[in-house]
Amino acid sequence: MTQNAPGNDYPLSEVPMHARKGLASTAMVLLGFTFFTATMFAGGKLGVAFSFGEMMMVIIVGNLLLGLYAAGLGYIAFKSGLNSVLMGRFCFGEVGSKLSDLILGFTQIGWYAWGTATAAVVLGKYFELSDGTVLGLMVLFGLGFCATAYVGYRGLEILSWIAVPAMMLLLMLSMWVATVKVGGLDGLLAVVPTGTLDWSTAITLVFGTFVSGATQATNWTRFSRSARVAVLASLIGFFIGNGLMVLIGAYGAIVYQQPDVVEVLLLQGFAMAAMAMLLLNIWSTQDNTIYNFAVAGCNLLRTDRRKTVTLVGAVIGTALALLGMYDLLVPYLILLGTVIPPIGGVIMADFFFRYRGQYPRLADTRLPAFNWPGLSAYAVGTVAAFSSPWVAPLVGIAAAALTYVLLTGVFGARVANAPLQDL
Repeated sequence: MTQNAPGNDYPLSEVPMHARKGLASTAMVLLGFTFFTATMFAGGKLGVAFSFGEMMMVIIVGNLLLGLYAAGLGYIAFKSGLNSVLMGRFCFGEVGSKLSDLILGFTQIGWYAWGTATAAVVLGKYFELSDGTVLGLMVLFGLGFCATAYVGYRGLEILSWIAVPAMMLLLMLSMWVATVKVGGLDGLLAVVPTGTLDWSTAITLVFGTFVSGATQATNWTRFSRSARVAVLASLIGFFIGNGLMVLIGAYGAIVYQQPDVVEVLLLQGFAMAAMAMLLLNIWSTQDNTIYNFAVAGCNLLRTDRRKTVTLVGAVIGTALALLGMYDLLVPYLILLGTVIPPIGGVIMADFFFRYRGQYPRLADTRLPAFNWPGLSAYAVGTVAAFSSPWVAPLVGIAAAALTYVLLTGVFGARVANAPLQDL
């Protein structure tokens, strides 16, 4: 029997059925994750480059692709009870999976550093605080934001139930005020684009901004009570939630020439609400982000001390924030959209092709140190994404999955279905 310390959330094993959650719980946690300020900047680029109708089509297509990708991994997470880093043991090997641990953990700690720095810098500008005070806020936020993640899934859920409805109401009010200001729907349709952006780049922008999060959303969809819960929660979080963030950024760019919702709220006269929005928005993503880091770290170190790894990650993220992570968002987003999606492609190909839709129980399986077809497929997918002039994340996923299927077919037969077991 798998041992799990209270609140550790099964970092090295399948989530048993008695610990599974329903749709409302899972969807709310994912919405708390996808409600993130940085996503709005992608919407801002769309808002000045397309007519309103074209912009809506780009947002729908890009986020539907993202939602379907998250739903595919979410289904696997439900079936197996595993998250992406544990799935990585099957497709990359016991030692080879440490590569995905490092990549996923590194990207999440970077996000944590950026969010921590952003909260402190924006508050510093608004209240005209000294540089020393801003650095002090970074330390405070860096250590404080991890509190709900330290508690575990339950802590993330409680914060999401508070933050998501509050943010939703405020965002709807802001969009209504903006719509009135621009002259209603007629005014929106009459806006003439001032920038240029081709469809391929636009879809890449929308899909790529949060594809790293979608790859690691299995940390919560593995708690799903059914396949329906996993798939619908993924679509709600990434198609609707992420789509709303992109739309709000576009709205701000169209009406106020400003994609940042906090700046928009300040222009609309909602100063205190803007500051509360900033903290809720960032905190509800920060705790999910540092939770992701902790899960990857537990698999890397083969330890179930998730709470300890959470605190260590918060310290590292705070240090990176102090070193200037705030100014590195754009190149960081480009990196995330290139190196992470191929991991998801290999995982899906491994589960559906090699394991025929059913992993064996992890503790009862002897895995090789390195699964070379998986590692090679990841390398091919990453190179393809880097060199692609089209939608780089999608190319990376497809190239990695296809390469894995081909290599597995050539160098190794598919494994037989493992007998179904109760988790």
